[in-house]
Amino acid sequence: MSASRPLLPLLGTPAPERRDAARNREALLAAAEELVAASGADAVTMDAVAARAGVGKGTVFRRFESREGLMGALLDRSESAWQAAVISGPPPLGPGAPPMDRLLAFGRSRLETTLLHTELIRAAGRAGTRSYAAWSFTAMHVRYLLGELGVAGDLPLLATALLAPLELPVVEQQVSVEGFPVERVHTAWVDLVRRVVRGPVGD
Repeated sequence: MSASRPLLPLLGTPAPERRDAARNREALLAAAEELVAASGADAVTMDAVAARAGVGKGTVFRRFESREGLMGALLDRSESAWQAAVISGPPPLGPGAPPMDRLLAFGRSRLETTLLHTELIRAAGRAGTRSYAAWSFTAMHVRYLLGELGVAGDLPLLATALLAPLELPVVEQQVSVEGFPVERVHTAWVDLVRRVVRGPVGD
């Protein structure tokens, strides 16, 4: 598999929309993104997004159906930008670096992205929560890098083991509930990666 070739279609690429519909969607998402940046996802309402975009609240509901749907669309927008950086951005997150460097850069970037979008992931609820497409992309990317590193074993399950500590429920438990510093979480994840790549003792 080529390192520069998309592993999955990017999120946020549904069937083509009418030009005016696409323009309205973009305006609403841009307005919501600005409000999240200013006040956090928890403070964003459909009324506020409508006012910011200069449309009626009904337009926002017709486009996204619910607040969860709007937050899910924002999360997908963020995921699309992140996926683009993985697929074609500068190394080491993007192509051009050794696979171990890319895997370690992936872990740090994913952890930082999870922490950055904690409120948004929660607000997206069932409409987002890192959708199946987002999970599939990250899983395939990690499996690809493990394969490039010559790791033996069940790569799909090993990839899942590496991804789980970077997802919000685990990160929140460790950072918010147990009080672990973020750097401790990252250092432990790097140690886990090195153990997986090195393989069982005695191999």
